[in-house]
Amino acid sequence: MAAYYGFRYVYRPKFVHYPGFGIDIPVNYTVHGIDVSRHQSIIDWGDVKAMQVKDIKISFTFMKATEGIQNVDDQFRDNWQAAKEEAIPRGAYHFFVPSKSGKLQAQNFISTVRLKKGDLPPVLDIEQINNTSITKLQQGITEWLTTVEAYYNVKPIIYTNASFYNSFLGDKFDGYPLWVAHYLVKDKPRIQRTWTFWQHNETGQVNGIESYVDFNVFNGDSTAFKELLIK
Repeated sequence: MAAYYGFRYVYRPKFVHYPGFGIDIPVNYTVHGIDVSRHQSIIDWGDVKAMQVKDIKISFTFMKATEGIQNVDDQFRDNWQAAKEEAIPRGAYHFFVPSKSGKLQAQNFISTVRLKKGDLPPVLDIEQINNTSITKLQQGITEWLTTVEAYYNVKPIIYTNASFYNSFLGDKFDGYPLWVAHYLVKDKPRIQRTWTFWQHNETGQVNGIESYVDFNVFNGDSTAFKELLIK
């Protein structure tokens, strides 16, 4: 897109390549972050905090905490503590298994994650339907969301990709903040409803992390981001 000034056009790119991070990053957003799990192995969070390329640094992180009714991510406790020590705003997510009880999965998350002032709201990661009906899927999701919201007294965030949301969640969950995954787009994810976080790339590189890592942006400025954090 070009902006017209007098008799000449000034090109304003929406994505700029940042060699230090190894990816193109949308520059129309000011708050950038990553999400991790055991697949990133041991992370040096001091190096993550210190890294800055031009005007971009890592301002938040989400990390996998639990999956199903009993699994806990191998690196969660270390990541959770280390991110706190580096004063990186942190959030925890649960990977949802549609064939399992939503309430029992919520209890797995609750027994694992201690949220404190300054943390991000809890996240439900929904990526699979696993041959369950849409009705059963939505019932399980509702059980998890309501159980977790009642315990932490904060509305959880839903994570999924744009296509999955449109196909299986619809407007039933439009009242929840959305963290949407959608790659290969230049300005914003292609989804009709409002969104809070956008996972725009899965092949980022960050100091202190040996493998590729997902990159995200927050849909707002630093003041709005602080308002989202648990009080």
